[in-house]
Amino acid sequence: MEPRAPRWRRRLSTLLAAVALPAAGVGVLTASPAAAAPADDVRINEVVTTGSVNDSIELYNKGTATIDLSGWILKDDNNSSKYRIASGTSLAPGGFKAFDVHGSFGLGSADSARLYLADGATLVDSFSWTSHSDPSWSRCADGTGGWTQAATPTLGTANNCGTGGGSTTPVAWPGGSTVATADASNVFGTDLSGLHQEGGVMWGVQNSGKLWRLVPNGSGGWTPDTANGWGSGKALRFPGGTGTPDDEGVTLTGAGSAGGVYVSSERNADSSSTSRLSVLRYDVSGSGSTLTATREWNLTADLPATGSNLGLEGVAWVPDGYLTGAGFKDASTGAAYDPSRYAAHTGGVFFVGVEGSGTVYGYVLLEAGGFTKVATVGSGMAGVMELQWEPQANRLWVVCDDTCSGQHRTFQVNASGAFAVTAVYNRPSGMPDINNEGFALSGADACAGGSKPVYWSDDSNTSGHALRKGSIAC
Repeated sequence: MEPRAPRWRRRLSTLLAAVALPAAGVGVLTASPAAAAPADDVRINEVVTTGSVNDSIELYNKGTATIDLSGWILKDDNNSSKYRIASGTSLAPGGFKAFDVHGSFGLGSADSARLYLADGATLVDSFSWTSHSDPSWSRCADGTGGWTQAATPTLGTANNCGTGGGSTTPVAWPGGSTVATADASNVFGTDLSGLHQEGGVMWGVQNSGKLWRLVPNGSGGWTPDTANGWGSGKALRFPGGTGTPDDEGVTLTGAGSAGGVYVSSERNADSSSTSRLSVLRYDVSGSGSTLTATREWNLTADLPATGSNLGLEGVAWVPDGYLTGAGFKDASTGAAYDPSRYAAHTGGVFFVGVEGSGTVYGYVLLEAGGFTKVATVGSGMAGVMELQWEPQANRLWVVCDDTCSGQHRTFQVNASGAFAVTAVYNRPSGMPDINNEGFALSGADACAGGSKPVYWSDDSNTSGHALRKGSIAC
C-alpha cells in the first residue's frame, strides 16, 4: 500500500484555495450599492451551500411595501451564472422567499450570492463567504443584522438566531479530562483507523486492508483476540478475492456482527491513485486468515470527485426506527423517510463521511446491491475521520482528527427533518492533538457513576500506542 501523505499535504489544496481570498472574507457582507426604494428593502437573508437543500438563496423584505421581483437576477461569483426570478413573483413586507438555484449554478465553499434588478446591472445586495454553510449562513437579525453560521436551515421562514438548535461554538469535552493508553506497546503499528464497540468486542480496521477483533485485556483496554485466526488480524479483499481495500471505517447493523461487519474504503491499495468509494460487507464467522467481501456498494460515481486518499473515512448505521420517529426527510423524494419504499436494506441508513470535503452522506444500501442517497449533511469541519451512532443518546457523532484539533460534533434530526449539529466538543484536555481517526463509545450497560468509557484510535501510533481510553457522561 502506498504510504499516506502527511495531513498537511493532504489539506494543501484546500489551504491554497483559501489564501487566494481576502482574510476577512469569511461571513463578510460586501458593500452593496443602494437601489431605489423600495427595492433596497430586499435583502439576501440566508444561504445554504450543503445538505439536502443546498444551492439555495433566501430573500427577505424588511420594508413596508410589497415588492415585485419579476425578472430580478441571482448570481454567484461568476457573472455568467444567472438565475432569473419568474415573472409574477412578489415579496410581501416581512416576507421570506427561498430560491433553489441548483439548475443554474452551484454555491461553493468559497463563493458569493448576489442579487440584481431585472436590468442585470443594478446590484441590490450581496454576501460572500470562504467556507460552506454550517449548515446555514444566516443573517441575524433578519434583513438587518450580521451573518452567522446557524445550526438549522430555515429557508422560507425566520432565521434561527439562537432561539433553537445547537450552537457551533466549541465547549469542553462532556466527560473526564484524563486520557490513558488502552493497548500494549506497538501491537498495531500505524494506520489503525475506524473503531466500533460491540459489547465485549471492539472491531477495528487498518488502512493496510486488515480487520481486527479485539477483546478486553483485563486493565480497561483491548488486545487482539487469539481465537479463530484473529491473533494478527485478518486480511480483507474485495469481492472475488482480489484487491486490498484501504479501509477506514467500520460499523454494524442491528443484527450485530452475526449480520456481517461493514467497512468503508476509499480506494484499492493495489491501485492507490484511483478513488473507489465503497462500503463492503464481510462474514466474520469463519476461522480463515483472509476475508473476502460478500457484497460491495461502490458509491464512487454517485459522489463528488475527491482525491484518492481523501475519500470515505467513516461509516455508521442509523436504525430506521429513529429516523421515522424523528421525522427524517428523505432527500431523494423530498418527503418523510419511508422505509417501506425500499426493498430489503438492513433496517437502517448507512452514513459515510468524506475526508476531503467534510461532508456526510446517508445511503439506503439494498441487500440486492443497489443504493439510494437520502441525505447530504455538511459537518462544518475541514474533514471527517470517523462517524459513530450512539443509540443511548440518539445522536450521530462526527469526528475530526488533528486537522481540526480533535473536534467532535453531534447531530440529530431537527424540526425540518434534516440532520443538524446539536453540540461541538473540544477533545479532552488530557488528549494530545494527535491523528485520531477512530472513535467508539461503550453502550449503556457500561455506565458506572454517571459515565462510560470511550476509545480513540491513533493512525500514527504516537509513542507506540494506537488506542486510548477516556470517558463521557452517560
